[in-house]
Amino acid sequence: MEKLLIGGKWVDGISNQVLREKFSDVPYGEMAIASSAQVELSVTGALLASRTAILAPYQRFKILANAADIVLSRMRPLTDLMRAEAGFTRADCEGEVKRCAQTLVLSGEEGKRLVGEMIPMEAAPGVINRFGFTIRVPRGVVCAITPFNSPLNTLAHKVAPALAGGNAVVIKPSEFTPLTAVELCKILLEAGLPSTLVSLVHGDGAAIGRQLLEDQRIAFYAFTGSTRVGREIQRIAGLRGVQLELGSIAPTIVCEDANIDLAVAKITNAAFRKAGQVCTSVQRLLVHRSIAPDLIPRLIASTRLMKAGDPADDTVLIGPMISVMHAQRAEAWIAEAVRDGARVLVGGKRENAVMEPTILDRVNGQMKVVCEEIFAPVLSLIEFDTLEEAIEIANSTPFGLSVGIFTANLHTAFDAARQLRFGGIHVNEASSARVDVMPFGGVKDSGFGREGPRYAIREMTEERLVTVAH
Repeated sequence: MEKLLIGGKWVDGISNQVLREKFSDVPYGEMAIASSAQVELSVTGALLASRTAILAPYQRFKILANAADIVLSRMRPLTDLMRAEAGFTRADCEGEVKRCAQTLVLSGEEGKRLVGEMIPMEAAPGVINRFGFTIRVPRGVVCAITPFNSPLNTLAHKVAPALAGGNAVVIKPSEFTPLTAVELCKILLEAGLPSTLVSLVHGDGAAIGRQLLEDQRIAFYAFTGSTRVGREIQRIAGLRGVQLELGSIAPTIVCEDANIDLAVAKITNAAFRKAGQVCTSVQRLLVHRSIAPDLIPRLIASTRLMKAGDPADDTVLIGPMISVMHAQRAEAWIAEAVRDGARVLVGGKRENAVMEPTILDRVNGQMKVVCEEIFAPVLSLIEFDTLEEAIEIANSTPFGLSVGIFTANLHTAFDAARQLRFGGIHVNEASSARVDVMPFGGVKDSGFGREGPRYAIREMTEERLVTVAH
């Protein structure tokens, strides 16, 4: 049984839970469940460590760089673990490992150059012999609450900037993927991180999450998950710092002058990788009516080549969803859309937790497959006549995380960038395009705050003004 990391020590929980592989349903490990008292102790230990286990920026960099090297050296065991926990294919697992290593290094580098700025005090009337500057200091205890669909790299995007900024961290990973978090904690300790600076607790998200939220000693929360839970976090956190990366119904727009071959290749990957369980997966594909007869058959043909099934098979590109229940929900939404007039162009079938990559057309804005986040390998086609119409459709949901647009015209791209209300607008890329160095986050019901080491580390530290008169 994997243990909890509390106060610098690995300890048993009050019980354990058997974990089963997402495809085969075979047991692969156990998760220790934390008690309420252990959760309280995790915060107590983190608070003490934030005041006593102080590392210089270069020390933090070396630890994170060492951790990145260890992560890469453990490609195979981490890949095998995530395949069991999350149902990822080998390609998706290896992508997680490589990106995690990059996120660790980037965070360490940003920690070395985290500085304030000089204030032009004497620019104000009547001020002489006085100068000012700002410094950035750790917030104290950062709580990282992470999802199942990126169990290694999303965790790194929260933990590494927090540590690089000089904070202690309490981690609450998804109950679906707890052991990947255990391995990252082990790697950080092996890399030289003082063990008291990171705590790890497992268990029911509603109970443990609420306890962590109500603990006023935690200064900052970094959360990726649903908008419903995000609203609750913001409500309880009050005036404390919060970074929220929430729901999405991501669109991608293909204009009449787009490179269709480029668009099809990127859209199929973005719609269906990780079984569509990515917050920026293409869920709504908006296609100019004039090119639809050319693009749609190519899209269908490309989708038919994407084999779904056992992620241990290297020819499989789409593994199982995180649970049979999640796959059943997606199947039910498809069936409901078909009853209301939608048409299945390809896919639509489910076997246990494996959902075929599915394309629908003849959809409308009232169908769940269009107006709610499906989080499954399901793509809905919507044709449009003008760019203004496409932008209106794209902006029509409460969410605004990421959008893609394919066009050969820079004027079109820049006009769209000004009008599309999303945290990220990607030209000649699908909505899921991401490089770990960039700021990542949304607007509207998709949350606020930004991941990306340079941006997250500033949110996880406080700016203080210092003035000196002489």
